[in-house]
Amino acid sequence: MQSQDQADIVIGVIGGSGLGDALGGEAGSAQTLDTPFGPPSGPVTRAQWNGTPVYLLQRHGPGHVLNPSAVPYRANIHAMKQLGVTHLLASGATGSLREHLRPGELVVIDQVIDKTYRRANTFYEHAAVHVELAEPFCPVMRSWLLAAAARTQGADGGSEVVVHDGGTYVCMEGPAFSTRAECAMHRQWGGDLIGMTAMPEAKLAREAEIAYAMVAMPTDYDCWRPREGGAEGLDLLQEIIGNLKKATAANLELMKAALADLSVLKASPSPAHEALALGIWSDRSKIPAAEVERLKVLWGHRLGGG
Repeated sequence: MQSQDQADIVIGVIGGSGLGDALGGEAGSAQTLDTPFGPPSGPVTRAQWNGTPVYLLQRHGPGHVLNPSAVPYRANIHAMKQLGVTHLLASGATGSLREHLRPGELVVIDQVIDKTYRRANTFYEHAAVHVELAEPFCPVMRSWLLAAAARTQGADGGSEVVVHDGGTYVCMEGPAFSTRAECAMHRQWGGDLIGMTAMPEAKLAREAEIAYAMVAMPTDYDCWRPREGGAEGLDLLQEIIGNLKKATAANLELMKAALADLSVLKASPSPAHEALALGIWSDRSKIPAAEVERLKVLWGHRLGGG
């Protein structure tokens, strides 16, 4: 694969709890899109971060009205593909399942366990398409984010943001949080974080041949760890909101620092950009022509349709 010119790199950002609200206040030109899977969660805003054009989308919609199971994941990813996005940065609030992943810090996750069961998790319902997902988060983008974190934490950066390299995200259906028994099980599985939105988002991005990385923002320790000082009710909620605000500010700082230097992305093509090269197992001549056309934005270049 050839290295990518900066002009070929188009960055999309999908924000969840906290960051989604922050993105809603970003200045820029907003556009309403439609897709074969209906409209995305809300308008997509084109803005400039550190001189780099970015497309911004609030995962839960303006006002955070979409619960995790109701998010139109397929429409969101398709909309980004329509806009030419090649690299997608995502974020999401999570619970921490490990003592060292403290609330208010950031985790550039590298693995996921999918426990969702109510969500459409593929674009390709009339063909056999099997993409590789051993590394569900783009290793090139992860290196890019971690390099930016190192710069912000250096002697000249002065940042107090703590960014962890790697972690396994358990994606549950929700919208209720885990029971203590489930939480114990997730920890035994090797989970480091618990959240509700990484899947099928990461899987659909791979099917769309978009490089995808997620920064998790722990807001509390879920229910496996006793609350400090017996905090509960409104006090606990205020603590979680405070951690979310801290992590959101840190995440914006990290993302904007990363966008100041795209050299890693330019030098190293993402494996995700070739996900469909060997992923379409169906006899092309047997795939319904209407379906080929309907999903042309996603696979047209693989099926001779542009």
